[in-house]
Amino acid sequence: MEFSKLGHSGLAISKLAYGNWINHGGKTNEETAHDCVKAALDVGITTFDTADVYSDTKAEEILGRSLKGIRRESIELCTKVCHPTGTGQNDRGLSRKHIL
Repeated sequence: MEFSKLGHSGLAISKLAYGNWINHGGKTNEETAHDCVKAALDVGITTFDTADVYSDTKAEEILGRSLKGIRRESIELCTKVCHPTGTGQNDRGLSRKHIL
């Protein structure tokens, strides 16, 4: 796998990233999602992209379970926040509460 520096941060990320927008929690079952994440790790992908709104929050949960046991320092986990994940007052936006 080839790696690139992320801007001037010094962080090296894999040139290919694994995104789970459509597959996790949607079109693929969880076992298949785990297999896909394992295959990505096996070929050296270390950058994973997700968002809290993908598949009504299920995508992040499935990705988390798929990465269980993987040393956190060995991957880059990128997520997005802001869009509504529920109907509550703090289920949207960029507040600390919503992000956590």
